[in-house]
Amino acid sequence: MVSRRAVLTALGGGALTAVGVTAGLHADAPFGEGLRYALGVAGRVPAVQRAVVRVDRVHSRHRGRGVDLLTVVPPGVPTEGLPMSVLLHGRFGTARTAAVGRMQEVLVTAVHRGSVPPFGFVAVDGGDHYWHENLPGDDPMAMLLEEVPAWLAERGFGAPFACTGVSMGGFGALLYCRRKHERREPVGAIAAIAPALITSWREMSKRKAFRDEAQWVSLDPLRNLDKLGDAPIGVWAGDRDHFIEGTRRFIIGARPAVASITPGGHDDAYYRGIVPDVIRFLGRRVPR
Repeated sequence: MVSRRAVLTALGGGALTAVGVTAGLHADAPFGEGLRYALGVAGRVPAVQRAVVRVDRVHSRHRGRGVDLLTVVPPGVPTEGLPMSVLLHGRFGTARTAAVGRMQEVLVTAVHRGSVPPFGFVAVDGGDHYWHENLPGDDPMAMLLEEVPAWLAERGFGAPFACTGVSMGGFGALLYCRRKHERREPVGAIAAIAPALITSWREMSKRKAFRDEAQWVSLDPLRNLDKLGDAPIGVWAGDRDHFIEGTRRFIIGARPAVASITPGGHDDAYYRGIVPDVIRFLGRRVPR
């Protein structure tokens, strides 16, 4: 038996953070089995294993430099041919910071419970130019389309079936959707989390991500809704997100399969609340 005093002491000291909750994940090494404890139960109770995360350094000919290639897969599942979602980081991000809102942990738990079929994520360093060739010789979109599938195949994974992006990566995911449609290679799902859909050139020009206004207009998903094709799109944004105006316009114009605007900002606290829904959205579209 556990006394009332012991429980109150645990609450005061923060010890209950380990009760029934798998520890946070790190995106730089594979992990073994986590352990969790239950008050009043003798011994250890096995927890869901943590994600297997691998980082390789590869050379991108389309970016003209070395980039990190990061894969996140659930433990204990066959990886040969495993379906993967491309995962695009936000501005000032990298492959190592692309997963938000405990995305790895949510994926592992959902697969462990059978809520979704097994799949994984692959992230690469894309720079800060909204996932297109803003600087000659640095084309992250060509890297996604041409090189990422080959890198995955070399490691035994399946081809990307979806694209998930956060903030600037949400813009990139929608551009990826367009490019795949133009290549007659429709993507199975697009998940845009807090997409950085900016409504004015004055604001976008501050990011120095486009050569001029004409280039931005030609690539901006808001101004090219008819070029996205029929891929299922999910959009999630907080009602206090500083890109919410553009997101609302996109939802009205594109009528995505999932359009979720809930309380929150443009931060990890918001992402943690919606990532389970994102994983379910992707999981329903994993190729069998």
